[in-house]
Amino acid sequence: MALKPDRRYTDGTDISFFMNETGEKGEVLVFSTAGSGAAMDDANAVVATPTTISGSVVAGILMNDVVNLDLTRQHINWHKDEVQLGGKVTLLRHGVVVTNVVHTGCNVARENGIVVPAVSVGAPAYIGRGALTAGGTIQGWLTTQPPLDHRHEDASPKPTSVDIRYREGTFLSLADSDGYYKVEINIP
Repeated sequence: MALKPDRRYTDGTDISFFMNETGEKGEVLVFSTAGSGAAMDDANAVVATPTTISGSVVAGILMNDVVNLDLTRQHINWHKDEVQLGGKVTLLRHGVVVTNVVHTGCNVARENGIVVPAVSVGAPAYIGRGALTAGGTIQGWLTTQPPLDHRHEDASPKPTSVDIRYREGTFLSLADSDGYYKVEINIP
């Protein structure tokens, strides 16, 4: 489970994109290809798990589980808000969620020799990428650091417009006993 039912969003979701890979609700997704116009039924409007962060444009937080089922043998579990592979997904762009899809190294002082600030209330939430599942599946996740090429580990760590491009929102809580954080999502 990547999202708890404690959510708040009004007019902050987008239902105009397809997803051609499996995914778990709570993942951070990026735009893969774009449709034209409203693109409500344009198969070119696709979101995906980030393969690289640098140069990616944040699409939003996945609000459905995307599954690959043999629909001749079983049906989608509508109570779990599942979507079949290749179907339309719901993306959260503005709102509040409680998620555990957060970089697991956020509470350590160093990561590969780089200082990583711990999650604190009010800390910015940036897009990240890492293996979070037991099977090593790559997912998009939230972290307190902008992507490596924009961390500004020099004398002046001032945020730039590039950092803001990768920013998802703001952490509103510390981790609970199950590792869930309350995060306000506000994608420009």
